[in-house]
Amino acid sequence: MPEQSNDYRVVVFGAGGVGKSSLVLRFVKGTFRDTYIPTVEDTYRQVISCDKSVCTLQITDTTGSHQFPAMQRLSISKGHAFILVFSITSRQSLEELKPIYQQVLAIKGTVEAIPIMLVGNKSDEMHQREVETKEGQAQANAWKCAFMETSAKTNSNVKELFQELLIDGKRSGKQKRADKLKGKCSIM
Repeated sequence: MPEQSNDYRVVVFGAGGVGKSSLVLRFVKGTFRDTYIPTVEDTYRQVISCDKSVCTLQITDTTGSHQFPAMQRLSISKGHAFILVFSITSRQSLEELKPIYQQVLAIKGTVEAIPIMLVGNKSDEMHQREVETKEGQAQANAWKCAFMETSAKTNSNVKELFQELLIDGKRSGKQKRADKLKGKCSIM
């Protein structure tokens, strides 16, 4: 969990084109863009109100390529929570998360106390589905993390994704803070 009680770093990983930026922009700005623009790394801040105190989510939207391994390691070492995104329309995008998860495990030492959410994005494209919900859930179970399907395009489960991640973070981290914040956070 964060060193400062009001700052929380969330890192979003996944292959290129799975919708990482779309999820973050939908959550932070409420917008969706149809065009794909590759990201090197962007950071967004979202202020949320948590039971009479203000918390800042610092969300790092990482590159989908493997060209910047040092940036990836730095993001993992500084991150408090991780969102691992794949597209339900691409089995390969799920496979590409496996070395990222292993790197989180190697750098953090354990994932037991770290909030991680495996996210199957593009749930609005059911007709092109390559990864079934049960497969995503099975992978999440193997990694001992939560799982959710989302659609940045239709805004399905986007807010819930970040809320669940925070609740999970409070459960696995500092319990006193968890009890104080659970169910009492709202986006400002």
